[in-house]
Amino acid sequence: MTEAMEKIRKALKGISGVPVTPYKADGSVDTAKLSALITRLANARVHNLMAAGNTGEFFTLTMDEVRSVHATTIKAAAGKSLISAAVGRSLIEAKALARDAIAEGADAIMGHHPMDPFAGPSFQAKYFLELAEASTVPVIAYVRSDTFSVADFRKLALHPNIAGIKFASGNLMLLAEVIRATKDAPAIWVCGLAEGWAPAFYAMGARGFTSGLVNVFPERSHAIHQSLEKGDYVTARALIDDIAGFEALRTKYLNGANVTVVKEALGMLGNDVGPVRVPGVECLTEVERADLRAIVENVAEKSRAA
Repeated sequence: MTEAMEKIRKALKGISGVPVTPYKADGSVDTAKLSALITRLANARVHNLMAAGNTGEFFTLTMDEVRSVHATTIKAAAGKSLISAAVGRSLIEAKALARDAIAEGADAIMGHHPMDPFAGPSFQAKYFLELAEASTVPVIAYVRSDTFSVADFRKLALHPNIAGIKFASGNLMLLAEVIRATKDAPAIWVCGLAEGWAPAFYAMGARGFTSGLVNVFPERSHAIHQSLEKGDYVTARALIDDIAGFEALRTKYLNGANVTVVKEALGMLGNDVGPVRVPGVECLTEVERADLRAIVENVAEKSRAA
């Protein structure tokens, strides 16, 4: 195993935070606010930052905006957090974004799930394999489907340049099956469904988790991670209880409020990062906002007390 691959796999066993993308009043990317956010997350020692991931609204950004988010994130992290640059869309575009991010100094490439409505599952897996072949740094496959066969997952896990699979399906029986089928593979299986699902994923043999909460309360994400690493599921569940409502709000509107909740929570803490771009839910209702405020104030108070 190369030193770079070892470094990525170690980070994947930690917290993979997905930063939001702030916008100016005119709707353009606010790189100054993004830089400040990344500096805060890096100083909080978030293990891995996935630049332009789903919480960063990848699919609403232009190619040039994605490149700007990558470059800004890499520079602002200043080596304190590992940076995985998220790429996607067509395979040609994904490879082009990967080349540019690597040139900027990205530590790894995170391939978004190919969202073509006419894609065949085994060829979606091939998308990741071809991206891994083309990349000169380790690749993380972000799989948001349970339609891949165990054989397809095994191909991903055995590829020498795939560091891990970010498994973002609630099909835990499939997760258990693919982990059993890849015991001889070095790839890391990562919980791609955030803190709330992490205890179940850990019990199945996965390690680490992705997080949007980390934008708002990185210390809570760290506490959950530390509990899971110790096998202390009781403490982990108690810590998750406080943020369960936060994650439930994010799932509303078929996950359309996923980023909205994170951005509005940041605003409540005095860090206005702008609205969410369409087709994401632009803003919460007054009732939803009141529920979110109660959650944010409760977690913030407990953080201060700690």
